[in-house]
Amino acid sequence: FGMFPFQSSSDKDVILNILSVLTDLLSLGTGRRIQYVISKGGSEALLQALTTAARTEPLDHSILLPLLRLLARVGQRDRKFGMKVQKAEATDTILSLARRNVGHHLHLTHCLWVLRVCASNVTTGTTLGINGAMELLFKVITPYSKRHVRTVRAAIEALAALLKSKSNSRRAVSRGYLDGLLRLYQDWHRNDVSNNYAYIRRGLLLCLKHITNIQLGKETFLCSKGMEILFTSVQDCLSCKNLDPIINTVTQILRKCYPKEPLPVATVRSSYSFPLPGIARAEPPCEGSEGDYESDGEEEVEKDLDSEEEESKEEDYDLETDVNKLRSKAVLDRPEEELGQYEAMCPELSHNFQELETESEEEKSLEDRTESLLSAPSHSIPNATSMKHPNYRLRNQSVTEMGPDPAEKDFKVSLQSWTKKEKCRWDQTDEKRDIAETAQDADSCEDPARNHVLILRPLPKDPAWYKKAFYPECEALINSTAGGSLDCSDIVTNLLEKHQGDIPFHSPHFYIARAKRVKSIPDYKDLAFPDFWGHQPPSYSKSMLERKYGVQRDKVLDDVRRLIQPGDVIGRTVFDLDEPSHASPGAPGCLTFFSKFESGNLRKAIQVREFEYDLIMNADVNSNQQHQWFYFEVRGMKLAVPYRFNIINCEKFNSQFNYGMQLVMYSVKEALQGRPRWLRAGHDICYYKNHYRCSAAAGRGVKGNFYYTLTFSIKFPHKDDVCYLAYHYPYTYSTMMSHLDILERNRNPKKVYWKQQTLCQTLGGNLCPLLTITAMPESKKRDDLEQFCNRPYVFLVARVHPGESNASWVMKGTLEFLVSSDPIADLLRKCFIFKIVPMLNPDGVINGNHRCSLSGDDLNRQWLTPSSQLHPTIYHAKGLLYYLRSIGRTPLVFCDYHGHSQRKNVFLYGCSIKETLWQAGCTVDTAVITEDVGYRTLPKILDKVAPAFVMNSCSFLVEKSRESTARVVVWKEMGVLRSYTMESTYCGCSHGLYKVSQSFK
Repeated sequence: FGMFPFQSSSDKDVILNILSVLTDLLSLGTGRRIQYVISKGGSEALLQALTTAARTEPLDHSILLPLLRLLARVGQRDRKFGMKVQKAEATDTILSLARRNVGHHLHLTHCLWVLRVCASNVTTGTTLGINGAMELLFKVITPYSKRHVRTVRAAIEALAALLKSKSNSRRAVSRGYLDGLLRLYQDWHRNDVSNNYAYIRRGLLLCLKHITNIQLGKETFLCSKGMEILFTSVQDCLSCKNLDPIINTVTQILRKCYPKEPLPVATVRSSYSFPLPGIARAEPPCEGSEGDYESDGEEEVEKDLDSEEEESKEEDYDLETDVNKLRSKAVLDRPEEELGQYEAMCPELSHNFQELETESEEEKSLEDRTESLLSAPSHSIPNATSMKHPNYRLRNQSVTEMGPDPAEKDFKVSLQSWTKKEKCRWDQTDEKRDIAETAQDADSCEDPARNHVLILRPLPKDPAWYKKAFYPECEALINSTAGGSLDCSDIVTNLLEKHQGDIPFHSPHFYIARAKRVKSIPDYKDLAFPDFWGHQPPSYSKSMLERKYGVQRDKVLDDVRRLIQPGDVIGRTVFDLDEPSHASPGAPGCLTFFSKFESGNLRKAIQVREFEYDLIMNADVNSNQQHQWFYFEVRGMKLAVPYRFNIINCEKFNSQFNYGMQLVMYSVKEALQGRPRWLRAGHDICYYKNHYRCSAAAGRGVKGNFYYTLTFSIKFPHKDDVCYLAYHYPYTYSTMMSHLDILERNRNPKKVYWKQQTLCQTLGGNLCPLLTITAMPESKKRDDLEQFCNRPYVFLVARVHPGESNASWVMKGTLEFLVSSDPIADLLRKCFIFKIVPMLNPDGVINGNHRCSLSGDDLNRQWLTPSSQLHPTIYHAKGLLYYLRSIGRTPLVFCDYHGHSQRKNVFLYGCSIKETLWQAGCTVDTAVITEDVGYRTLPKILDKVAPAFVMNSCSFLVEKSRESTARVVVWKEMGVLRSYTMESTYCGCSHGLYKVSQSFK
């Protein structure tokens, strides 16, 4: 190229031959050849040659055209091409060549190819825009014409590249180009009947997409009826799959330009608030104006770093690399004398087991066993007051380890024996026991428990159905009343008589007894039918839902239709937790909603169209965020009609609902016909960003965030049924407490040591149970008693996050297995003492929270410095661990059960110094840093024996953002090598025996 200008025709022939060879090599070769040319200065050489050739008069197009083709090809691969163009001062040269060749379309097309590549650099593109490139391009593409289509396509692509610059977009809007682009798109759409020019239509859409990245572009687009134009045009494309690029681009533009608005609630703060001890609650931050939340960017950065299970895209930057912080440190966050109170929570270490000889099961009456079943704990319950008395001890250290049938050697809880016993055992004694127990709790908790008169939610109002499908005598009981008192209702009495008692480890009687003593912020008066009645797993497995092609764009377009064709929009509030008087429930053809029951969560329901509803979840108590868990009742439906529900204030940027997950549904009519089941339900399910903006407070301090919509359609199985819909299989606090009652009553006392105590009282006044499970000693001989006392501890906790109900189902299975007669369970009991806190956040579960406690805090971020007043369950669980460490009984294993919303299968998070440092790219001196690899033993065992477990999904990295979680704190402060978080999917398994099947528990 240094031969320019040519001295002879032979010089020109040499250059032409070189250009021809280069063109052939680069067109036939791979990207590696182009990169090689770039690395040898090929871009600079070609730009220099172009600049020199452009100065010659007249222009020699036999040289220019090959040069332009090579520049376009090389420039596409050269990431610094734009800067090189500016450095070579070739910007004006390229633009001048384009202007001089406007009348010659072949030459102009080559210039436009290079212009497009230059504009890929924002700075270079801005310079081209200032120098009039957009005016030139707009002149080329207008008016509509099918002549010189190749040139028009090149011009549109170059214009789209230029409009990536915000300054160019603003210049285009101010000069009226946006309106011209819309008209031009309409012309091409109208005349391209055979879809031969779809690439030109998409190029125009890309121009519109880039312009509408700025706020001025959005506003002008809306004023120019852009929403209507694109929505109308895209309807003609939906039936042709080849036009997906057009449909997808239109959908992106429509979503982006949909007018932003706040969530249709008075405030994003939770409908429920709870006064915190000694803390004046700060005023909620200002919601802000609409302008505060607009962004000039195409898409805001979407991250979710707030949960133990969420994987950050910048995980490596979050890794802890300070070795001193990674090492275990025996620290204490409270006075040492306070640990004495936890001695009472380890009665197994001082138990004399006199009852092995002196007390027989036959001497204990049924009434005595019943009254001891649900009695208050035998020691003072730790709370903020008891912390002032470090010398606190057991009131009664004797432990009664008796059960129903000591003569049975090979004990096993059978469904048949349980159902027979369960009915006969419920008598007036239980009612007396409830009263006595309430009095005991009032004495021990210093906060009298209210003995609620609860109401069962109304049953379906369909007497004819009951007469035909259920039992005739019930017809007279089903009327227009709102249910009946659980103490005296004929309906409830009749239901209890008809309950088949075939649900393992569940009794409506036990549930009622426990539910009456629950303390909630709304002071619940109603019982949800599924929790009262119970449910059975289906007899079949269900594969994950196959995502329907194009379902998300169809839903988005349907949302846009509301805006531009509002004729059928009703917009009526039919349920409102904040202002019940403003709602219009029971309107003709309208569903009725309800959520004021234990674990329920639905704040507002708006009827959009006849069979479509927008639903809003309630934020966690004392919070303005954490929207994911929902659980509500719906009634008054029609048969075989698809109802669409849109939950419009979800927060996570993605969900397993996009990958096969379904919500769960429970039908009362199905239950009364003998099929009491939560089933996966819903079709046309998808999860996407919507137009409702978050305030900075609700958006975790980030302006410009938006909520997400979970949308699904359901055909209900019966007309006028009562159905319950939930994010996942519900598991309430009362369910857990009644389950513990049943397990205690049905264990084998000759083999199973079971002790249920109370860890502490929660902020809301509910009891947090603590369980001890191990094997009874073989005898009173010293060796057997020493073996009993010297067993290592395994510490298990669950449900610190209320919305992770799957953690409770896993814990339920754990408890049932540990008290069973399975040989492995028996071996585990003989080898270990299990300390279990089955529900660390009872208040959150009761009040329908997703993640937080009544303090508005994520309890799994409080383990580093928990407050005895604000976080009592964490404070005392950690205190018990401290106590075990102080007496030389540090647990062998600690495991915190969680649920995972964005991954499938089951897996563990553990802690490793070396793996963390290696992942962070640090040099690890193995002579200085030593580590026991025993933390991998348990995951490897689970990978072999548990079909749902996946070792490859496990991680043993310690992140800075997780330093206050249970897993990391117990590992560092207690020195527990095997400290884990166990994650269980909400969705299902993609691995092993349970692959493609939905996970029920």
